[in-house]
Amino acid sequence: MNSEFMDALATLEKEKGIKKDVIIEAIEAALISGYKRNFNQVQNVRVDVNRENGSIRVFARKTVVEEVFDARLEISLDEAQKVNPNYEVDDVVEIEVTPKDFGRIAAQTAKQVVTQRVREAERGIIYADFIDREEDIMTGIVQRQDHRFIYVDLGKVEALLPLNEQMPNESYRHNDRIKAYITKVEKTTKGPQILISRTHPGLLKRLFELEVPEIYDGTVEIKSVSREAGDRSKIAVHADNPEVDPVAHA
Repeated sequence: MNSEFMDALATLEKEKGIKKDVIIEAIEAALISGYKRNFNQVQNVRVDVNRENGSIRVFARKTVVEEVFDARLEISLDEAQKVNPNYEVDDVVEIEVTPKDFGRIAAQTAKQVVTQRVREAERGIIYADFIDREEDIMTGIVQRQDHRFIYVDLGKVEALLPLNEQMPNESYRHNDRIKAYITKVEKTTKGPQILISRTHPGLLKRLFELEVPEIYDGTVEIKSVSREAGDRSKIAVHADNPEVDPVAHA
């Protein structure tokens, strides 16, 4: 890695809101695993990424002991004091063990970490956007379907319309535009999962709120909705103002 890579991380922090130090710490942790895996090392190590120029150094951390039983993890007091005469038993000595070709592994690891963090950040943004839209309606475009779901493009994410949430008298074709009610927004390992419905009573309620100004502004209140999807629906309405006929307005 180099200073240009550090500059790229700074740009990423501004554009994506991913803290530079958080990414570097993740890279350092990943490089520790990469070092042990690629160089068959089991000692306790620390990886340091220079925040300015991107240089990488690997340090073996060894505990100072009177008698060494495992040279990978321990160093004798005599050897430690050759490095620094102030070392005492139980102190930890760091000895640089950076492999010559570690830069290639570091660059590959850094790229993977950055890609993963960017993906996680983007998923977090999408989740934050859609969790506020739960129990609301959105318009989407039908993309495809299988035996379980119809997949509907909502712009930033593909929502799932389960079979039991589909209207029995409707057929859905590719590129059809449909309105659907967001029933659930969940975090998964693959990103946000959005479940939608075409039969939920909330869909009818939200449609009335959008189409009837008196409902939207609160003059008329929807008390309950009963819906037999594809057949008939009923809504119960109420108005506090005795001069307003809620049924006529709804």
